[in-house]
Amino acid sequence: MPLRIIFMGTPDFSASTLHALADAGHEIVAVYSQPPRPAGRRGLELTKSAVHRLGEELGLEVRTPLSLKGETEQDAFRALGADVAVVVAYGLLLPKAVLDGTRLGAFNGHASLLPRWRGAAPIQRAIMAGDTETGMMIMKMDEGLDTGPVALTRRVAIEPDITAGELHDALMAAGADLMVQAMRALEAGTLDLVAQASEGATYARKIAKEETRIDWSRPAGRVHNHIRGLSPFPGAWCEMAADGKAERLKVLRSTLGSGSGVAGAILDENLTVGCGEGSVRLVEVQRSGGKPMQADAFIRGTKLAVGDRLS
Repeated sequence: MPLRIIFMGTPDFSASTLHALADAGHEIVAVYSQPPRPAGRRGLELTKSAVHRLGEELGLEVRTPLSLKGETEQDAFRALGADVAVVVAYGLLLPKAVLDGTRLGAFNGHASLLPRWRGAAPIQRAIMAGDTETGMMIMKMDEGLDTGPVALTRRVAIEPDITAGELHDALMAAGADLMVQAMRALEAGTLDLVAQASEGATYARKIAKEETRIDWSRPAGRVHNHIRGLSPFPGAWCEMAADGKAERLKVLRSTLGSGSGVAGAILDENLTVGCGEGSVRLVEVQRSGGKPMQADAFIRGTKLAVGDRLS
């Protein structure tokens, strides 16, 4: 029989798994998501999450509690009589009462090769660290932070110039397929769990605003990984001189350059920039208040010249 599932998630990354589980014929008895948040230029409009919107489109009950710590919310969760909870990038901590509030427990889709990159930003941190491989893992949740036993793994290569946005989409598709596979095995009673390794654990902390500025004094490889690991959001940035003023320039795509020079200096007409060691060629950039553009179009529209500095 199809499983009775409580789905818990918030962004687009989660929505694809919800859609896949519904398409697989499982009964989604309720959807939990983060409450609508202020959005828009002035932050005046309350915007529903991707999962919230999809849940409504599918005709499902959507719940958006601020917390699950209270007995009232926990009782309401248990009252659903679900077989299992599926959690993908939900954004709220699940108390033990919630983890134990279904017949078979709670299963999480996590975008890393655990125990590496437990925490909130595994996709960005993997790229920024120069990892060449990551993946999706389905684990049974416990009270720790991404510490539960693992059921299934799908490995995904991190190509040299891939951005966090592109890797996000690849893992999103892999995760949806893997969760359907996991729930099929759980339904059949054939889902095996293996404890995580105790060595090699790392923590993927949230991206802080103060770490998004590009440091051209770093080696080219680290600069390149920083740029692509933060693309498209929140975006790595630097400053350039424009009409005598400093203007922020977001760098959305880069590749390793040839040659070397002064850190931050433009080395050629292809927008190659010197680093502490080696160089990085900027491929796609975005001026403050503008749209993303290819480097050649950007160069034609600015007064930047070889020898000018980015800071």
